[in-house]
Amino acid sequence: PLLRLVVLLCLSTGALIDAAMGPCAGKGSDEQSLFREMLDALDSGDILIADAFYPTYFLLCELVLGGVDGVFEQYGARRRSTNFALGERLGPNDHLITLTKPKRPEWMSQWEYDQVPATLQVRELKAGGKILVTTVLDPKETSKREVAALLRRRWHVELDIRNIKTTLGMEHLRCKTPDMARKELWVYLLAYNLIRLLMAQSALLADQIPRQLSFKHSVQIWLAW
Repeated sequence: PLLRLVVLLCLSTGALIDAAMGPCAGKGSDEQSLFREMLDALDSGDILIADAFYPTYFLLCELVLGGVDGVFEQYGARRRSTNFALGERLGPNDHLITLTKPKRPEWMSQWEYDQVPATLQVRELKAGGKILVTTVLDPKETSKREVAALLRRRWHVELDIRNIKTTLGMEHLRCKTPDMARKELWVYLLAYNLIRLLMAQSALLADQIPRQLSFKHSVQIWLAW
């Protein structure tokens, strides 16, 4: 069996906050649908950092309504049409624009569609050769440089996923049925979080931050110990 796995990770510690999994193909199996299953894991005041697949109009609205901000690389088609001469100029290659609600997608009911605001204000900016989109609108509170620096830290997620898959040996599951594969995955994710907990406790004792410690080295010390 093949499955699709989407994870929500803590940027400061690398700990797994939540995960959603489903079929690799078919209706409701895309990353956006799986991610929506985890929206309740986000609290008001949180900032979500994700890649260019996620900043769709409907997901951005859901985040804003929940008091959550988002920082993303701009979606491909939108990136090609971004014009910084339009909207409210905040600085060089930095502006506010108002998006309008697109047509109702097939996966969304009419009732859900009617609850979505007709317009949404977002901020677009260019930094490091990339166009970013964010719901963090105030340039005085959060500068363009700070937004760009925040998105660069998303690279930690790629390393965390590599640790889950490769360092823990999860690239190929042993179980052959969907139910057992899900159970096996959750055991791996539990082990991953236990290691992250050990790293957080060690960092606290050493007056360091968890991200300064090596996950692979922590696993090796734990196994040796």
